[in-house]
Amino acid sequence: MTKFVGKITIAEILIWIFLILVLLFTIVPTLFMFVSSFMDSKQILAMPFHWIPSKDYFTSSDRTFFTNFHRAIMGNNADPVFFRNLVNSLVVAITDSVTTVLLASLCGYGLAKFRFRGRNFVFISIMATMMIPFEAIMIPLYMVASSFKMINTYRGLIIPFMVSAFGVFQMRQYLLTFPSEYIDAARVDGLPEPGIYARIVLPNCKPVIATLGILSFRNQWDNLLWPLLVAQSEKMKTIPLYITKFSEEKMTDEGAMMACALLASIPMFILFFTLSRYFLGGAAVYDSRKG
Repeated sequence: MTKFVGKITIAEILIWIFLILVLLFTIVPTLFMFVSSFMDSKQILAMPFHWIPSKDYFTSSDRTFFTNFHRAIMGNNADPVFFRNLVNSLVVAITDSVTTVLLASLCGYGLAKFRFRGRNFVFISIMATMMIPFEAIMIPLYMVASSFKMINTYRGLIIPFMVSAFGVFQMRQYLLTFPSEYIDAARVDGLPEPGIYARIVLPNCKPVIATLGILSFRNQWDNLLWPLLVAQSEKMKTIPLYITKFSEEKMTDEGAMMACALLASIPMFILFFTLSRYFLGGAAVYDSRKG
């Protein structure tokens, strides 16, 4: 039998311990990256690891508080291509996130709320594409992009990922739970379908839109394989390519590599904490429906 400790059961205590361990397991690497970005290689590789840099580290004549960040941005050639690569990643990730949300929500809305012949076949066909690994279509996709002269352009980086099968699936599953009475009432009032989509469907899909937007942004922000094929010039490369090249150039400068990784993580942190309230709101709605 479950014993009670005051008003808290042993099972709840074990759950809290498990959640705390999971939290530590996920947050410690991020904390290590942040702390190490202000250290040199000697302090990073020291055993045991000291989470606070020593005082003599910052009093050294050739070391300032932001030395690692300066090296991360300038690289070996003192050419701040980092900012151009950062802009490239932002353009690609934001564009693909917006188009994925719009196109997936349109497709999901049609598959969830419209009845037509072959609807299930269309949905199953879209889901079947999720079973095909990207490596299997990478070369044919590259040949198509090359034939349309999209190599080393924003078009080549953006167009192949403007919509995803997972996004269609996620939007459809969410809209299946959306009350059809609201849509029927809007149709009775004479609101056209584009107006129903823009004024009724989208405003009530904020939790799933935020989730899909963050996942799409992260996928493109971390995408390495496709930009490695398409982005051939230094000015068209993205952040993952910059980090890969930087780690090869700075093999012995772990502090600068940690600073580079931290700088590349900042947009994801900003995006998540900006949209985190929609995750909490979506969880509250789900919990109230379940109750």
